[in-house]
Amino acid sequence: MTSALRSIAAAAVLALASASAAAVEPFTADYAAQYMGLQATGRMTLEPAGGNRWKYSLQVNGAGARLEQNTVFEVDGEQWRPVSSHDSQRGESGLAAMLVKPRSTTATYDWSRGQATWEGDVKADRRGPVRLQPGDVDGMLMNLALVRDFKAGKPLSYRLVEDGRARKQVFRPAGTESITVGGKTHTATKVTWNNDERSITAWIVDGLPVPARILQQRGGRDHIDLTLRSLR
Repeated sequence: MTSALRSIAAAAVLALASASAAAVEPFTADYAAQYMGLQATGRMTLEPAGGNRWKYSLQVNGAGARLEQNTVFEVDGEQWRPVSSHDSQRGESGLAAMLVKPRSTTATYDWSRGQATWEGDVKADRRGPVRLQPGDVDGMLMNLALVRDFKAGKPLSYRLVEDGRARKQVFRPAGTESITVGGKTHTATKVTWNNDERSITAWIVDGLPVPARILQQRGGRDHIDLTLRSLR
């Protein structure tokens, strides 16, 4: 094979690998959850939303607490971009009613105008607009992008546009751990991001479209901890 043909073949292999890593397919993932110290269950779903749009959702329920998050995003080749998102939480009874402050917010990512805005239970200085840039993600979409980019060997660097502001988040490898999903033990790669107030750690397993575990901490305390139990 000539060097030119080898180059063409190598490019084709890389293109196929990239397309495979960026592929979007529906799923339902069930998680064991802890939310602000309360035992709960979580469910993530990814489903078509018409055209090139997808809806990615998370529901966490337990001990009288309820958390719901969803993002609608567009797929254009390898580019995934948020269109809208909704985030709500509430404590309905018992201890949860005291621990979980009711909150509901909606974000709109208007790519034709190049700006994001927020409404609902948000402060006036967090309503936007925030200028959008290619590659921007929100918090939910970042879960999927982490897995996609890790599989493709790309940098885990994101401009997160959320809560009325934009900030860079770079995830770095933090070793490997064994994790059990559906009775099978897998080797997971940990990736983590942190600042002085918050941290996010994700456990990524080859062949799974979502992290096998996601831990978010605030002020050094666990805020939400999701561990995958089954996927279909």
